[in-house]
Amino acid sequence: MKGVTREKTVIHIDIAHFAVAVERQMDKGLKGRPVLIAHAGAQRTPVYDMSEEAFSCGIRKGMPILKALKQCRECRECRVISPHPARYEQAMNLVAKHAGAYTPLVEPGVNDGHLFMDVTGTGRLFGPPVDVAWRLEKEIRKTIETAPAWSVAPNKLVAKVATRLVKPTGEYIVGAGEEEALIEPLPLALIPGILPDEQKAFSDFHISKVIELKQWRLDQLKIPFGDRARFLYEAIRGIDPTPVTPPTGKEVSIVMDHSFAEDTNTMAHMEQALYALVEKGGRLLRRTHRFAGILGVTLSYSDGLREARQVSIRPPASTDPALFKSARHALALALKRRVRVTHLRLTLKKLFSPPIEQDLFDMENREREGRLITALDLIREKFGDASLMTGRMMA
Repeated sequence: MKGVTREKTVIHIDIAHFAVAVERQMDKGLKGRPVLIAHAGAQRTPVYDMSEEAFSCGIRKGMPILKALKQCRECRECRVISPHPARYEQAMNLVAKHAGAYTPLVEPGVNDGHLFMDVTGTGRLFGPPVDVAWRLEKEIRKTIETAPAWSVAPNKLVAKVATRLVKPTGEYIVGAGEEEALIEPLPLALIPGILPDEQKAFSDFHISKVIELKQWRLDQLKIPFGDRARFLYEAIRGIDPTPVTPPTGKEVSIVMDHSFAEDTNTMAHMEQALYALVEKGGRLLRRTHRFAGILGVTLSYSDGLREARQVSIRPPASTDPALFKSARHALALALKRRVRVTHLRLTLKKLFSPPIEQDLFDMENREREGRLITALDLIREKFGDASLMTGRMMA
């Protein structure tokens, strides 16, 4: 009705220890015991995720694996599992699909079990937001066999704070006008978006709680924090105007992953792994009669940081040599640090179906290359992948 405004309502889903939950679905023997997800081959590799049992032993995300294993031995023995990012992405997409049945405004996290939903105005179709959250919780239990924490609140920031208060499981409902009262007694560490150097600055001022920082006016916050002052001023009052933003421009892509048995910074090892991914990706493209227009390489370093780069493929290609040429370029762009690499991901995007405009002057070479690749594909399909190997894969 014209002139009627609806109170914004946001649901936040937080599946604690998401990667562990996915791994436990694959291996039932992991349930009920401490689990660490990390590359165990390198001493400094950080913990990617851990189970609630390991969390109770004092293990945290980002902790060096050696320190985590020592604490685990002091508590009780842990099982260490290598990360499988493709599994977590698939599970996250499935959770987002469940949420998308209730609203188009779904903002999933990056394979971390977090998800925001804007359910404003959906009551006539699906009932009160609390009922939607209850139904989604049941669907998540069936999907990955674990219960999430969830909250209903007037904005994203308050919803995230609320789920932090009830993790690993539970629910919290914050009504309109209750935002400031919820946040005021809390430690600043629970407020999303406050940066580590800002936390340190607050500590230098002997401020650790929201109620203490609320004594500062906006103009006072601007002196040490500049442009960040407005965000801080609003965040500690439960104000968050940011919308729930669904992923945009998401297109069909081919994603392949390789985890190194031992962390490496040797280019030959990385190129060998990259070529193996290119062969798999190229074969899938050719099997589905498609060409890739964009290729991306993502490197995960042993200190927990990631670097991603992508390049255009002109003209779009599906043969291994053409794809690998672009892959090497993307790898060189991404490899800007001396830290060892634990994981490599290859992404093929902007997929085309024929006809593709080809280079007229290179047509003969392309046809010859295409016939060779087709022959190799047929041999491998008949006798297995190991029946033919390039010299690069023999290193």
